[in-house]
Amino acid sequence: MLKVRLIPALLLKEGRCIKTKKFENPRDTGDPIAASKVYDAQGADELLFLDITASHQRRDIFFDIIRKVADECFMPLTVGGGVRSIEDIRTLLKIGADKVAVCTAFVENPDFVNKASKTFGVSTIVGIITYGNIDGEKKVFTHGKETKTNLDVLSWAKELEDRGAGEIFLYSIDRDGVMSGYDTDLVDKVNKNISVPLIVCGGAGKLSDFVDVVKQTNVSAVSAGSIFHFTDQNLIKTRCHMKNEGLNVRSL
Repeated sequence: MLKVRLIPALLLKEGRCIKTKKFENPRDTGDPIAASKVYDAQGADELLFLDITASHQRRDIFFDIIRKVADECFMPLTVGGGVRSIEDIRTLLKIGADKVAVCTAFVENPDFVNKASKTFGVSTIVGIITYGNIDGEKKVFTHGKETKTNLDVLSWAKELEDRGAGEIFLYSIDRDGVMSGYDTDLVDKVNKNISVPLIVCGGAGKLSDFVDVVKQTNVSAVSAGSIFHFTDQNLIKTRCHMKNEGLNVRSL
């Protein structure tokens, strides 16, 4: 049985770490390289970087950060944000990313999923689904939370898998930064509808939230940010708690 992965998430804007609440009101939380070193020392199974910088003129700052983190840390890196082409993916892999995560460009051009997975391999490509409530239904959003779509989360997750995404990263807009627990009902439905690994993000506020979502949904990996920035919890405490609760996590 595969071990449940614990994946801290870092949002970047113009070279700095930020945290948002429901994808709004960004707060500066420090230097990304320093944060990466802390997570690496605490035994993160992977690290997720999402660059939300709108301007492509600022991409060189982002690339420099990825290079430095890849040089100084041993954990695998999944990197996303503003990825729109095969060349973008190639560049990120060349500078040190192990996997590349894509959201908006896959929605706008679903054939891009097929092309990316065929070019770089299924295990390299992660499909991000950012979603929120629209009239009581869970729908996919793009461009952060700026653009609503009519895509149903369940059907889009399945299509991403069918087109070649090796993992799905499910990110709740409504629970982002709220720390009220994961969206276990939807997570369970999505996980039962796909066969590739599912990573969930948005909602962790206490250690029991990690345990609850894994036990209730059998999800492959849990990701979080706010709990590690705004509480006294860290990856070591989280992993120990998950292990003590009987979950199959990697031993440090």
